[in-house]
Amino acid sequence: MGSASSKQAETTPKTQVWTSETPVRFSQGLVDSLQSSSESDSTRAKALELHIQSRVAEELKKLQDRAARDFEELSAKISAAEDASTTNQQSATAANLSEGDQLRQLGREAVQNDVAELKRKLEGRKKLADVGEGVEKAKSEVVRCLRENDRRPLDCWKEVEGFRREVKRLEDTWVEKIVR
Repeated sequence: MGSASSKQAETTPKTQVWTSETPVRFSQGLVDSLQSSSESDSTRAKALELHIQSRVAEELKKLQDRAARDFEELSAKISAAEDASTTNQQSATAANLSEGDQLRQLGREAVQNDVAELKRKLEGRKKLADVGEGVEKAKSEVVRCLRENDRRPLDCWKEVEGFRREVKRLEDTWVEKIVR
């Protein structure tokens, strides 16, 4: 008892093959179209990505156009309201205006001036510093290499290392500016 194992020892792994009772058949037209297709997975993925980007660009353009149109309409309404308020102010004498109305008008103008000043400051901050020519050149080299070696992106390691060196150099100069 116990001198032999209770299960048979497997000497070689057994391969199981599943066979269907009904054969799988594809139409000859489907087989021909798959064999004659020149598209690979990467080209299909690129085509899909380009299609998605174009759709996003179209939607963004529509949104920008609608926002610009709404802005124009609101600007026209505001200017019309301002014109009406200035004519009303001119027609009303200073004696008829209460002191509170005059303060409200001055407050409104001050707020509008503050908003305009803040907009100018924000526009000034939006400008980003240009990256160096070395970084742009290294980036274009990486892109060129990846396009040439579509099926073998690992062949572009030299270009990627060059890009990393340029970015590190740019980061180091930025850190030096901040530290000083």
